[in-house]
This record gives sequence, structure tokens and C-alpha cells, in this order.
Amino acid sequence: MKKVLLAVAILVAGLTANAQEVNFGAKAGVNFANVSGEDVEDNITRTSFNVGAVVEFEITDKFSIQPELIYSAQGAKLEEESDIDLTLKLDYLNVPVIAKFYAAEGFSLEFGPQVGFLLSAKAKAKIGGDSGETDIKDEFETVDFGLNFGAGYKLDSGLNFSARYNLGLSNVAKESESSVKNSVFQISVGYFF
Repeated sequence: MKKVLLAVAILVAGLTANAQEVNFGAKAGVNFANVSGEDVEDNITRTSFNVGAVVEFEITDKFSIQPELIYSAQGAKLEEESDIDLTLKLDYLNVPVIAKFYAAEGFSLEFGPQVGFLLSAKAKAKIGGDSGETDIKDEFETVDFGLNFGAGYKLDSGLNFSARYNLGLSNVAKESESSVKNSVFQISVGYFF
């Protein structure tokens, strides 16, 4: 994790030297998260949230780079029967580095890599009126790599909106015979100070 944060710090320092303008901001939104894989069947999207800080480096009028530091609640609902509800709760500290191409005034297309650090992993079971939660962090990889695709709109006031899909590239399950990957669609609202 130290190497990744050092790489991001070097990237930020280099971008600051070349940027026309630097904007600091915060964002929060809703996640529609899931996991995919051969061993994962009958899973349902888990609705959760994301919140974090962003820095936009405007390189030109049409192009900027936006590193982010985002807490993201992910996972999936694995089964939903009449009286059984199982939820996989994966919480990450994600560090995406987004390239933003401004196609029109305020409207951007977004693409970029992401590294995520697993903060916690829990399995929550609810059967009838009873429920319980178990820590399963040791069953998951601590680092997850992904790609982000999306679009955003920024108002002159600093208020901004984005919709983004995060495609997980890494197998996050340590001992699964097949690959299990994260999949998250995010809708966020932010503000540049």
C-alpha cells in the first residue's frame, strides 16, 4: 500500500507542475455493487454508498486528470429466499486515477485504472427474525485492481455529478476455484471548493 500511495504522490506532484488549474473537492454517492464468477450464483445487487476526496488537475481546457481517495462499500446479496437473506459486505479504500475528456462545456467522459485496499469483509446472515455477522477478511485478497468508465457533468459553481462503472480485474477470493470479481455502478454528487 505504501508503494501505491508513493506512486500517487509522485503523480500528483508531477501533475501539479503541469496543471493550468488544480481543484480540490469531495464527493459522495450510491453504489450498486455485485460480484461475478462461476461459483457465484443467484446473487443480487447490494445497494450501499461511497464517499471521499478528489483533486482535479486541469491539463488543458479539454483534458484533466483526477486522482481520488474513496471509501466504497461493496459486495452483494448472495441469496434471497423466503426466510433467508445472505449479504457479502466488502469495504474498500479505492484509489482511482481518472482521465477526464471534456466533450462539451461541463460534460466529461471518464476512464482510468483503480487500486482498492480491502478494509473489511463480513458475511451477514438473516434467517427469519435472527441475524448474525461473521468476519471473513482472511478469505479475500487485500488488493483489488479495476478499470473505471463513466461520464460526469461539472457546473461553474463547483457542483458536479458523475455516473461510473468499475469493472473488477482481480480475483478477490483467495481460495475459490474460479475467479470472483467486483462489479460496481456508482452515482455520485460532488463539490469542488
